[in-house]
Amino acid sequence: MRSFIANGIAAAAVSIACLAGGQAIAADYGRYAAPQVRTSPGNQPRAEDRIHPFSANIPACDDPGVLRTISSRFAHREAHFWNSPLTVQGFYNVRSVAFRPWGDSFIPRRFCTAQAYLSDGYKRTVNYSVREALGPIGLGSNVEWCIVGLDRNYAFAPACRAALP
Repeated sequence: MRSFIANGIAAAAVSIACLAGGQAIAADYGRYAAPQVRTSPGNQPRAEDRIHPFSANIPACDDPGVLRTISSRFAHREAHFWNSPLTVQGFYNVRSVAFRPWGDSFIPRRFCTAQAYLSDGYKRTVNYSVREALGPIGLGSNVEWCIVGLDRNYAFAPACRAALP
């Protein structure tokens, strides 16, 4: 009981010290001119000009790492969630659909489409996007993908169109 009270008093003391000892952030608001930042048409700063900027350095649609990510995640999803032996055997006709379609102030994305050879002998369309800083804990790029006809949980319905801009 004593340690519980002592911990409570210590936490309260730390909270009061943080609140009382902090600098008044808004005390000099308006005294200094705001830095000039290039803005996009919606009067929002470009993603590269933010306090925590993006670089817009996104892998290309035909980057082997991007295609390998799609193949491995598809195989894992099919095996573990749908109990299916389907795998992607290869990609062809890989092309870019759009790069930053919503403007410069949004997180940089590259939208792509490709044809995939699957292990069942069928060729299917793959729609995917490569996105900057949306990987695990905001590090690296991330790939979001959908194979037309195999969107079993309809996450990108209808027919994977939601995976495109």
